[in-house]
Amino acid sequence: MRLLLGLAIAVVVLASLLAWLWFVPSDPNSQPSGTNPVVVIETSLGTIRVELYMDKAPITVKNFLQYVDEGFYDGLVFHRVIKDFMIQGGGFEPGMKPRKTRPPIKNESANGLSNRRGTIAMARTPDPDSATSQFFINVRDNTFLDREQAKDGIGYCVFGRVIEGMEVVDKISLVKTTRRAGHDDVPVEDVLIKSIRREK
Repeated sequence: MRLLLGLAIAVVVLASLLAWLWFVPSDPNSQPSGTNPVVVIETSLGTIRVELYMDKAPITVKNFLQYVDEGFYDGLVFHRVIKDFMIQGGGFEPGMKPRKTRPPIKNESANGLSNRRGTIAMARTPDPDSATSQFFINVRDNTFLDREQAKDGIGYCVFGRVIEGMEVVDKISLVKTTRRAGHDDVPVEDVLIKSIRREK
């Protein structure tokens, strides 16, 4: 009887431990899985390494990497920066001059990934399937952008996570901003995206 009771307690403890590990969010600065592509974002304020979840967001990652391989992001800026929220880039040259993009892609926000601190997601207009080249990196947990909590019932597609350089993301999030060319939250001094390249 004692043996059965001991086994039952052990099973409960093990189940609790597994459940805790399952729900604890991953550390955004942990090492990449080894199977997903990694890109290096060189900015005027430092370097950011990002792992892309090809298995969870294949359409989005393929689209992003096509822009990367074309050198599309080189010379653009982080044009929208909001402290304690996110930093957004991938669409404008210095002076808020837009760069022409390819057609928009399907929103993959139903992939189960959450807009947690350190994740990268696609920016879009009110049209759920309007994302092209612009992306944002979450500076804090922004779960209200997830499909389950979004007001429009769709949300924003997470397609990767920062694995190195969150201190650079934080630094960018703290720059002074202004209104420029009809846009709010534009950095007073340009934060350049020097390049984005595949690491492997």
